[in-house]
Amino acid sequence: MTFLFHPEARAEFKEATIYYSEKSPSLASAFYTEVENAIEKITEDPGLYRVIDEDVRRCLTRRFPYAILYTIEESYILILAVMHCSREPSYWKDRLS
Repeated sequence: MTFLFHPEARAEFKEATIYYSEKSPSLASAFYTEVENAIEKITEDPGLYRVIDEDVRRCLTRRFPYAILYTIEESYILILAVMHCSREPSYWKDRLS
């Protein structure tokens, strides 16, 4: 199944990657790869991860404190947020419309 990023989720992913690149280029690369691997697992089996709100599911990354929030649409996965787990938990809800 294919996936699309909500524009704000894409911006979050980019901002987090930039943050890690300022710490270390290898750390940024590891973060980017970790998120990409999580998205690949989501697209392989979208129903695998638990529902956290209505039809929004959450996939936690292994090494970094981030979660990928997504919905399963008719023909694609919509990535709603690349969320740092310390953020306000429901900041992304306005993206559901």
